[in-house]
Amino acid sequence: MARALDLRGRGDGADRAFRGLAVGAATVVLVVLGLIAATMTRRALPVLEHMGPGFFTSTRWSPADEEFGALPFVWGTLYTAAIAIVIAVPVSLGVALFITQLAPQRLKRPLVYLVDLLAVVPSVVFGLWGILVLSPHLGRSFLTAGIILAIMIIPIITSLSREVIETTPQPEKEAAYGLGATRWEMILASVWPHSKGGLVGAVMLGLGRAMGETIAAALVIGSALGQITVDPLAPGNSMPAVIANEWGEADELHKSALIALAVLLFIITIIVNLVASSIVRRSMARTAGRRT
Repeated sequence: MARALDLRGRGDGADRAFRGLAVGAATVVLVVLGLIAATMTRRALPVLEHMGPGFFTSTRWSPADEEFGALPFVWGTLYTAAIAIVIAVPVSLGVALFITQLAPQRLKRPLVYLVDLLAVVPSVVFGLWGILVLSPHLGRSFLTAGIILAIMIIPIITSLSREVIETTPQPEKEAAYGLGATRWEMILASVWPHSKGGLVGAVMLGLGRAMGETIAAALVIGSALGQITVDPLAPGNSMPAVIANEWGEADELHKSALIALAVLLFIITIIVNLVASSIVRRSMARTAGRRT
């Protein structure tokens, strides 16, 4: 009895220590994010005071005239990320489904290794490949940047989607087969309802990576200033690309404008993640409700 109480006391102490460590780690992350946000916002204030609301609505970016309009770069960031998602999502989900549902055992592990290997290729390699292979045919444009970003996020979405799909309970798949479903009908009836919340999260993580990519986008997007167009073959620019291209030659007000772009990108990324979390929670709640 005494030994049991002693073990229980040690277990409670370990639980409290683990809880304290976890809370401390989470607090450190929040504090660091708060400090980053505060520092960046403080450094962005000069250009916001200089431009006012025009910083967010103007299309003119002329550091020599102290005119800084962020709207073309916001458009370029969202447009290239949207192109990347449109291209990457069908390919990623197709590869993930092939690996988990169709590929023979001898191919699954090599395919997983290949996808994971693509995820760690440096972004500058993709950017240089885009310049050498795509730019001669498509030019340095929104479409070129979107294709390069799609190639970069396909491994991320594929890996996460594969992990999510593999969590589908085997009895649910066998039940669908038992009712006479084909493989595709089993995927729609069992795999998709169970996995769609996680798949949305995987896509949103890929979207965040696409919006924040710097070097590859800067190399192939064209670096056009003030360009807002839906023409995918037109040159453009994005927030990460303009920050990377202009930081080295910027004066104080110019640097403040570039930092303000970084803050704006930070806010957009947070909004995307919050929307993704909300979608995932609702999807999981609906799935749990159907099961009960």
